[in-house]
Amino acid sequence: MLEKLNAILDRYNDIEAQLAQVGEDYQLAVELSKERADLEDVAVAARDYLETINKIDETKELIEIAEGELLDLARLELDELQEHRDEMEDKLRAMLVPKDPRDNRNVIVEIRAGTGGDEAGLFVADLLRMYLKYADIHGYKTEIISSNETGIGGFKEVTFTVKGKGAFSRLKFESGVHRVQRVPETESQGRIHTSTVTVAVLAEVDDFEIEIPDSDIEIDVYKSAGAGGQNVQKNMTAVRIHHIPTGIVVACQDERSQLQNKTRAMSVLKARLYELEEQKRQSELDATRRSQIGTGERSEKIRTYNYPQSRVTDHRINQSSFNIQAVMDGYDLDDFIEELQHVEEAERLASFETDATD
Repeated sequence: MLEKLNAILDRYNDIEAQLAQVGEDYQLAVELSKERADLEDVAVAARDYLETINKIDETKELIEIAEGELLDLARLELDELQEHRDEMEDKLRAMLVPKDPRDNRNVIVEIRAGTGGDEAGLFVADLLRMYLKYADIHGYKTEIISSNETGIGGFKEVTFTVKGKGAFSRLKFESGVHRVQRVPETESQGRIHTSTVTVAVLAEVDDFEIEIPDSDIEIDVYKSAGAGGQNVQKNMTAVRIHHIPTGIVVACQDERSQLQNKTRAMSVLKARLYELEEQKRQSELDATRRSQIGTGERSEKIRTYNYPQSRVTDHRINQSSFNIQAVMDGYDLDDFIEELQHVEEAERLASFETDATD
């Protein structure tokens, strides 16, 4: 492990030196900054660990020549240093397990109404509010990219960005089908209706990371529309992009100009293409390594929100909360997310240790 830690520190110091001399090469600066962010926590812990080892060696040398009270103090200090060394070894072993390379990226979240008609559209609005509140709690910045309203306070679909360190590491577990069970306001008989909403969480990519040839896309422009389909602008500002090789279609109409909408749509398209590549990579994993916390696919039912029982159940970890309002307000959502993170970390550690012994 010492060899690996020294290599990490050497690389971290090299990045620091390069960033000080990067000049106007924006792309290189972005790449180096991302790599530094990925290495920073490990580098800080590695320095602490290596300094502790040096102090242990120095203290052992002191014990060989010390007497009386000084000897007692040196032995006490050695015990404390060795205990700290053991703690840091456990911490570093976990930190050295390969992480999801997307974890520190910003995210694009797409929420779409599934089965359930108007009630599904209203739950899209509820989930949007939940995620915006959750992002605010964690200090993330959010921005709506596009939306298609139902006219009764709901959405057929809505897309927004969440920006901040570790955004993807938390929100990636939200991909999948969310089921809601409740009595609609328009239901006179008091019957419980079941509706579904699909959430997709995409890692945002930089423009230079994915090249899309002009020949691979078709771009249509049209008038932006408000709720109920009424035109709110006379200019053709809305943009729809069709990626011919994959069939992916992305539309954006919430910005004021055609150029802004095109930029937004291209950002979403690149995120979806990046997701396709990641899914392909995951599908190539040995079946025994498949995650127990789910695939992250949009068709996978991950959570049920039962309003009459004030219960939210995450089916991947078989965990429930009986304070649905606290979850929908964004406060208790971390109860699920943090447990899912722990399960993922345990799976990665088990896989890492298996590979190390093979």
